[in-house]
Amino acid sequence: MKKKKAHFFRTAFLIFLIAGFFGTGVFLLWAASLKTPDLSSLETRKVEQSTRIYDRTGEILLFDLQENISRTIIPLEEMSRNIKNATVAIEDEEFYEHRGIKPTAILRAVIANILSLGFEQGGSTITQQVIKNSVLVRDKTIARKLKEWVLAVKLERAISKEEILELYLNEVPYGGVIYGIEEASRAYFGKGSNELSIAESAYLAALPQAPTYYSPYGNRRDALEARKNLVLSQMLKNNFITKTEYNESKEEEVGFLPQQDTGIKAPHFVFFVREYLEEKYGRRAVEERGFRVTTTLDYILQEKAEEIVKRNALSNKDRFNAENAALVAIDPQTGEILSMVGSRDYFDPEIDGNFNAAIDPNRQPGSAFKPFVYAQAFKEGYTPETVVFDLKTQFSTACSSTNFTSDGECYSPGNYDNDFRGPVTLREALAQSINIPSVKVLYLTGMRDAVRLAQSMGIKSLADISRYGLTLVLGGGEVSLLDMTSAYGVFANEGVRNSPTSVLRIEDADGNVVEESSAGPIRVLEANITRMISDVLSDNEARAPLYGSNSPLLFNNYDVAAKTGTTNDLFDAWIVGYSPTLAVGVWAGNNTPESMTQISGLIVTPMWREFMDVALPTRDRGFFREPNYEYSSINKPILKGLWRGGNSYIIDTLSGKLATEYTPEETREERVVGEVHSILHWVDKNDPRGPIPSNPERDSQYFLWEYPISLWKERNNITGTDSSSIPNEIDDIHLPQFFPRVSFLSPSSNSEVERDSRVNIQIEASGRYSVIEATYYLNGTFVGSSQRTPFSVSFIPSSVEGIRDENTLTVVVKDAVFNKGETSVPLRISF
Repeated sequence: MKKKKAHFFRTAFLIFLIAGFFGTGVFLLWAASLKTPDLSSLETRKVEQSTRIYDRTGEILLFDLQENISRTIIPLEEMSRNIKNATVAIEDEEFYEHRGIKPTAILRAVIANILSLGFEQGGSTITQQVIKNSVLVRDKTIARKLKEWVLAVKLERAISKEEILELYLNEVPYGGVIYGIEEASRAYFGKGSNELSIAESAYLAALPQAPTYYSPYGNRRDALEARKNLVLSQMLKNNFITKTEYNESKEEEVGFLPQQDTGIKAPHFVFFVREYLEEKYGRRAVEERGFRVTTTLDYILQEKAEEIVKRNALSNKDRFNAENAALVAIDPQTGEILSMVGSRDYFDPEIDGNFNAAIDPNRQPGSAFKPFVYAQAFKEGYTPETVVFDLKTQFSTACSSTNFTSDGECYSPGNYDNDFRGPVTLREALAQSINIPSVKVLYLTGMRDAVRLAQSMGIKSLADISRYGLTLVLGGGEVSLLDMTSAYGVFANEGVRNSPTSVLRIEDADGNVVEESSAGPIRVLEANITRMISDVLSDNEARAPLYGSNSPLLFNNYDVAAKTGTTNDLFDAWIVGYSPTLAVGVWAGNNTPESMTQISGLIVTPMWREFMDVALPTRDRGFFREPNYEYSSINKPILKGLWRGGNSYIIDTLSGKLATEYTPEETREERVVGEVHSILHWVDKNDPRGPIPSNPERDSQYFLWEYPISLWKERNNITGTDSSSIPNEIDDIHLPQFFPRVSFLSPSSNSEVERDSRVNIQIEASGRYSVIEATYYLNGTFVGSSQRTPFSVSFIPSSVEGIRDENTLTVVVKDAVFNKGETSVPLRISF
């Protein structure tokens, strides 16, 4: 048995050895057949197919990646020693030691690729990158990677290290249409590459890994700065610079020239799209696969948006010291970005115009954040009529309730007008952007739940909840205009979120569809909650004390809801508004940490309104649906607008007695018996519609909220009531025996009339109280009414929808105290 096993293993080993020799031989023959590429002339090398980016029509070209490509070829000796050392330090620190490939790096890459079941890792040396950039197709296959390794080794044998480095530095992309170190040096610093300082060289060496991501003209200057410092660290590690040079270069202030205007349309949006493409498909694929990208941009709206933003921002600069602005427009039903303006002018160096303020996640939204908190409150059971007290209040449990300051650990915010209104509804508080009630609403809903809702609606930057306190509802977090506009789109779309998208379709050079946009709607909020928010934010009467009755927020021909916001430090001014088919956000301020001179709706509202007036007629007209408030099912007066709280009772306003089931709606009025307290006295914030708390003082905020109410009651001489105010008698004028009696005189029961003939109606009515009105219905459809005796009316049956052979004619009469009586007769109609 042992001999058989030994024979088997010897045979297997021999077969494996023969297969190994055979495979090695085949590989060596294949490798020998590969010719060393002729790299003597970069100018004659193949130009890859260009990616082109279009607007949503597919007809307006926004950007052609290769159309204005810039490349200047120079010999290595004309390049600064600094850029050579910086490039080698960050890209391939063993460049002068290896022979084209690094086996250890290749082994790591192979293991990583096996584990990921892909070919993303390559362990590329500078030599390999020259091969990839110059002669090979970019498909990610094992055969291509093997060919790259073999050709890298052959290239090292054919030319010197200096020639390879020269090829690399003349070929590598540095961002946009800039290729090669000479072109990059002149584009970014206005000098030849032989004049580059150590710091300038470190910046340029930082770019090739991800030119769009690290672009000095983009939104990630911090990331570029960090990678520049990494380059310097690598240069120091490899003894390319001294410690003194390292320290000096790290602190050196380097200025970049303004970005050149290359004829690009909608540049902020285009580079937003390009970054998306590079993140998803890789930089080389974008540069070489000839993508045809049809975006979501409505270029007609984009042109108008750019003009509106620039004109208003320049005006704001002189009036409010707010020199910049941004605008985003989104279709809330699809998430498609229709317009994106990231500054007043992309090519304006005075404001770093290429910085895209529309996607900057570090802006504070001010009161524009409040709707998310109120939406969470409505979700938990509070209503727009819920009452809280707008009084100067201390919110910090570390401070006394009598201390109305915000010093140290204390927190006692004010309102924009330094006024305090006493009891206000949540509708009034949100519509008028009153701060103190809003802080109370955030406490009632809970920080975690409010943030979680905002995140689900699209606010991605609020990651660390522990960073925020009650100031979050006043805009203490950091957000981007794009996220804010997209999140408001959830209100517009009745609780359904569509993530913002910029691409409709991508085709490759052969016309094959690489990507096609498909809706991915997710319900994140109940429709009725969003209807409540829209109802409040479009309530012109409720917001009139703040904005006036004829403000730019009022649209006579469209349903539009909107909310403004300004930060306390005057750094950021906002307005975000929406119709059912359009969400538009506008931000104004400065790119530098410089405050505006005053808070004013004139900073952002005019440009928002101007764009809305242009954009709304291009969209399908939609209408907000009425919310269902279900107040009849709420048993707590304070949740329904009755701020005195306590037990409630309903009276008949005519008799002054307790209402009964027969008391008509017209004369019913709810009243309360109870002391005047904060909402915490009546509501457990963890169960707002549940039982009244038996020990409300256990809530840590209870006495802080109660103290200012006690002062307010004393100032206004307001006292509570007791049960003695409840009437002892019940309504005795609205009883069945007092309801008016009515009968038809004409037509009589089962009369038959012609469909086109006139029907004259006569009734006889009587009762304890005089009848004042009669209303007539055919099959439930109104056909007429009369307020004078004998209450006769006439109608033609054919003018009434839904008539048939057999019909029912009904009359409802009402007396002077709103008692009602009714009767019906059958009516035949002949056709």
